Amino acid sequence: MGRPSLEVADIFRSHGPAWRAAQRGHLSLGQLKVMSAIEQCRSAALGGHVLRCEGCGTDQVSYNSCRNRHCPKCQSNAAQRWLDARQADLLPVEYFHVVFTLPAPIADIAYQNKVAIYGLLFDMAAEVLQVIAADAKHLGARIGATLVLHTWGSALTHHPHVHGIVPGGGLSIDGKTWVACRPGFFLPVRVLSRLFRRRFLEGLEQLHRAGRLQFFGVHAALQDAKAFADWLAPMRQQEWVVYAKPPFAGPQAVLAYLSRYTHRVAISNSRLVAADVSGVTFRWKDYRAKGDAKGKVRHKTMTLAPQEFLRRFLLHVLPGGFHRIRHYGLLANGNRRDCLAMARTALQAKVEVPTGEPAARAPAFVCRHCGRPMLIVEIVLRERPSIRAPPS
Repeated sequence: MGRPSLEVADIFRSHGPAWRAAQRGHLSLGQLKVMSAIEQCRSAALGGHVLRCEGCGTDQVSYNSCRNRHCPKCQSNAAQRWLDARQADLLPVEYFHVVFTLPAPIADIAYQNKVAIYGLLFDMAAEVLQVIAADAKHLGARIGATLVLHTWGSALTHHPHVHGIVPGGGLSIDGKTWVACRPGFFLPVRVLSRLFRRRFLEGLEQLHRAGRLQFFGVHAALQDAKAFADWLAPMRQQEWVVYAKPPFAGPQAVLAYLSRYTHRVAISNSRLVAADVSGVTFRWKDYRAKGDAKGKVRHKTMTLAPQEFLRRFLLHVLPGGFHRIRHYGLLANGNRRDCLAMARTALQAKVEVPTGEPAARAPAFVCRHCGRPMLIVEIVLRERPSIRAPPS
């Protein structure tokens, strides 16, 4: 696949320096690192390799990737490696897709408290799924879930929500049998929504009492306990959005979905249309608009000033060390292997053991002209960063 005609990196290189100067003192270290990584990705600044084709002898220079998780160019390989590791986790059952979304007022304070509130969003979504599934009135089983955090809407606005991929059933309490959900139906959405609302608000109050929330600007008054309680009150009455989609059409559809969602960034290069000094134009999907049967009316274009585009993109930089993909219940990292083995035994599912010689590994570099493998013939060293010397 050829290089897109326009990349997020091009916008950062053109407008990033002026943006840094204008926002000096207002950008976090994490945001500055993301900007620098995207600007240098696959450029001489990071070094690379000189490649030579085994077939036609063509030489090519391939520069290194920044491997930053917010970079649009670096996620496809990371997603593929992650998917290869997940292949063995799939069970021969229906899989469901659920989404838990935070109301807009809480999303506003979540931006100021990313670690605390995003973490609470993960934990409460997982807890609600497991509690309702364990209830004998609904499923009566121990389930597993993979949750993925997205913090953006299609227009790059701040819209934190988690996507969950959940097997359609779970192990009985004694772990000996598999309890399947009804075909095409996992758990009642309204029950999930009501419990999610209650448990999340309880958790938010606990964070406030523990002094783990910070408030700035128009929200500064929420530091007071009574003001915070008054602010929360209306949200106890409104409906919270929990969405459940129909089951996937087989395990391969689950993997295809995961490949699109697990390592997605706020905007991909393929959505960019044009960019100049006056604005950045990109495609977005208006979910509030009524589209036709194929959803074509919903797809629109939007133009933002370059500074506003950068601001919205950087809204979604996660704190260092924060995990945006998490596994719970039967799929939790600590007990995944044992629980999946028990599930396969209960399902009487055979584990396919590879036989014969392992499949040949695809070459890392392939010639764009003839398709033959390319060999590394020279290492291009990365540019040395300038070192500040003490004043003379």
